[in-house]
Amino acid sequence: MKRTFLGAAAAAVLTLSGVPAHAGCADPRTVDRSGALQVMPALTLQKSMSGNNSNSENAGGNIVGTWHVTYTAGGSPFGEAFIQWHSDGTEWENINFPVLGGNICMGSWKQVGRRQFSRNHIGWSYDNGKLSGYFTETETDEVAFDGNSYSGLNDSKIYDLNNHLLAEVQGTSAATRISP
Repeated sequence: MKRTFLGAAAAAVLTLSGVPAHAGCADPRTVDRSGALQVMPALTLQKSMSGNNSNSENAGGNIVGTWHVTYTAGGSPFGEAFIQWHSDGTEWENINFPVLGGNICMGSWKQVGRRQFSRNHIGWSYDNGKLSGYFTETETDEVAFDGNSYSGLNDSKIYDLNNHLLAEVQGTSAATRISP
């Protein structure tokens, strides 16, 4: 889930529409006292954290494992996450969004092609700690042939508690495998 979802466009839509909301696993920015949006700092990982998974016969089709993911929306980076894809079709994500808005997300996935995988998330949105709605995020990723990276497209939608669509943001994901 953490992939997948709200970027600078969502923040802009919500800011311009006057709808205050903080979505768990979907709020990549914080607001300082002046009201200015501050992008969360990016994480720099050591190259040694990614491993070579080419020993596997079908490494390119294997999404199971731990990944470092960078998300973009509108061509700009908006979040980084660690995602674990489990062999039972579930996955969880820890993204570098504010803890009070929610930064741990869960979802499910399925294989949709030889090296293509689709995942789905749903989570709650908060406004100053009060439940204000929910979001959905869908993402389709393709694992590289060597099995050590993937990239894809995601779509996040934010709804109020009455199921009214407030915003939709489309973006990309790019991930590198973290080997044990």
